[in-house]
Order: sequence, then structure tokens, then C-alpha cells
Amino acid sequence: MLNIYAMQSQSRELRKIDEITPGAWLNLENPSDKELEEVAEKTGVGEDMLKAALDEEERARIETDDGNTLIIVDIPVIDDSAEWYVYSTLPLGIITAGDYFITVCLRETAVLGDFIKGRVRNFDANKRTRFIYQILYLNAIKFLHCLKQIDKTSMRVQQTLHRSMKNKELIQLLDLEKALVYFSTSLNSNQIVIDRLRAMSTIKHYEDDDEILDDVIVENKQAIEMATIYRDIMSGTMDAFASVISNNQNTVMKFLAAITIILTIPTIIASIWGMNVGVPFAGTVWGFWAVIGIIVAVTVPVLIIMIKKRMF
Repeated sequence: MLNIYAMQSQSRELRKIDEITPGAWLNLENPSDKELEEVAEKTGVGEDMLKAALDEEERARIETDDGNTLIIVDIPVIDDSAEWYVYSTLPLGIITAGDYFITVCLRETAVLGDFIKGRVRNFDANKRTRFIYQILYLNAIKFLHCLKQIDKTSMRVQQTLHRSMKNKELIQLLDLEKALVYFSTSLNSNQIVIDRLRAMSTIKHYEDDDEILDDVIVENKQAIEMATIYRDIMSGTMDAFASVISNNQNTVMKFLAAITIILTIPTIIASIWGMNVGVPFAGTVWGFWAVIGIIVAVTVPVLIIMIKKRMF
């Protein structure tokens, strides 16, 4: 989908337009080949540069080609189609090409949605450098928000696991741990892009925007630290639950072994007196009770020994 936006300097009101015109913001969300061709033709940006952010495995980076600058950063995304929220990351491409500002992503994102809905203060689509910084800042904030949600979800799942061990909760913890690995890797890649962005000469830097860039660096580093801490905690939690599950399994196996031993004693004694040969007490009225007495006399001491050894 191709959405085109423009903003007049006087009104600061972002409006949607139908034609690609100089000064416009072109937002591509999972675009078709026809839309990519149209944008490439009107803006002069190569299709390879436009398609770079459409690869889910594309790494965060900055590159320039024929005066056009491509900035790719990873953004957090949430898949709510599953039984629980699944967190992951996707690349977001930001392209500055002369009079055009282009963003490319595989799906609609909350990062850009806040700009479209007018939720970002001091947003001016005509100030391209500030726009880039604000996207990076909002992206870091979204990462922090997702990390807090992951931590809350993890605590809730752990409380459920304390009551009963179920595969569902364990799989959910594994998904959260995987999301933290993705987040940590993406945030570190984004930090490299941010550091390089500050030193780039192809991007015009303004003193008024330096404060925003400083905020971007602070928030992104905070997100990196949070992701690292949560990932370490989650890894330790998974190891602890693995140990608990293994211990519970050993306890159950020990209990079943003890029950098997107790049941084996009467079975052996009864089998001996069930043979088709002459056995003691055969033909006597009290023979049955004698055998029962032998079973009890042997089983009870064994049971007491097992209780003392805490096999039950």
C-alpha cells in the first residue's frame, strides 16, 4: 500500500494527497511491484533500495547511492493472531531522496502511525533530519514499552507455572525468551546505525535537533540494558523451571518405584503359595490367614524403612 502525505509549513497539518509531488512523504506498507515501480520512477530511487527493507532478515545499516540515503533500523512488532502476543522485529527503511522522504516496511507500524495520527509533538514533515530523529526516538520508546510488557507477561506466566506445570506456559516463556534475543540483537544494531548517523555528512545536522538525537541515544541504550537484564533473568528462570521439572519427575519416579516394591512383596508370596505343588498350610482351615500374616509381616517393615528414607 502506498500512502502519500504532505504538510504545509504554516499549518503543520499532515494531510493525505493522491499524487506524488516534491516535498511529499511516501509511506510504503507491504507495497506491490506496481507501487514500487511508480515510486522508483517518480523519485529516482532504485528499486533495490526500496526493496531492501522488505526482507525480514535485512540487517540495520546505512548506505548512500546517487545522492540518496537509506537508513534501515529494526522496529518491534506484535503478532496478536496467536493464542498469546508474540513479539518480534521487522526492518523499517527510511530513504531521503532529494525532495522526497520515503518510509518502507512490510506491515503497518505503530511507530509511523503516531506521526500520521498527529500524536508526536513538534512534528514537521518538511524538516527531514528532525523527522528521522523523531522516528528513531519513537522506535526506542516502543522497544521500551514492549520490554515492559514482556516482563509483566513473564511474571504472570511464572505465577501460573508455580501452581501447575503445563506445556502451554513453558512454550509461552520460550517465545518471550526468543523475543528478548531478537530485541537485544536489533537494539544493538540500531545503536550502531545511530552512532554512524551522527557522523554522516550526507545528512544535514542542525543544532536545534541535537537534543532529540541525544534523547534517542539515551533511550536506545536504556532499552539495550533492559533487554539484556530481562534476557538474563528469563534465561535463569527457564533453567530454574527445567530443574524443577526434572526434580518433580525424579520425585514421581521414586514414588512409583516404592509403590512397585511394596506391591511386589505380596505378589511374590502369593505366587509361591499358588504353585501346584505341596506347600505349607495346604489343606488347613487357617492356611489362608497364615499366608496373609506372612505378607503383612514382611511388607510392614519394608514400608516403615521406605517411609524413614522418605521414599513417599
